[in-house]
Amino acid sequence: MKVLTSLLRVVLLLASNTVWAACTVVVQPVLFGNYDVFDTVDLDSTGLVEVTCDSVADSYSIALSAGMGSYSQRKMMQGIYALNYNLYTNSGRTTVWGDGTAGTSVVNGGGLLTSFSLYGRVTAQQSARVGAYSDNLVLTLTF
Repeated sequence: MKVLTSLLRVVLLLASNTVWAACTVVVQPVLFGNYDVFDTVDLDSTGLVEVTCDSVADSYSIALSAGMGSYSQRKMMQGIYALNYNLYTNSGRTTVWGDGTAGTSVVNGGGLLTSFSLYGRVTAQQSARVGAYSDNLVLTLTF
């Protein structure tokens, strides 16, 4: 049985202590595609966060909310049915991308244009109902 996982949507929230800096964020969502509940291998996918600022001196941090789950286990939902996943700052998928609490890390950057890979993983062999699953996260850019 295969389960179609839908895109992971990220909502943008800009937070700034200064009014003269301006940055924009473009997110290419993590698309997991089809999830096979019988597969013994985790399902990995990658998205992209691109930050463009008007000044090379601007430094910032990027935090992600927990979405519908927690930082230890995010959840994509289809009605009342859940599929566990998480998002990471590194390709080894060992550092959870969060808000800096509960063992998570934020990503720091600076410059005119910087891209950050967003590494996703759906854990293998979960019991899941057929359908499209999604989660909404808030991305907070603080500069």
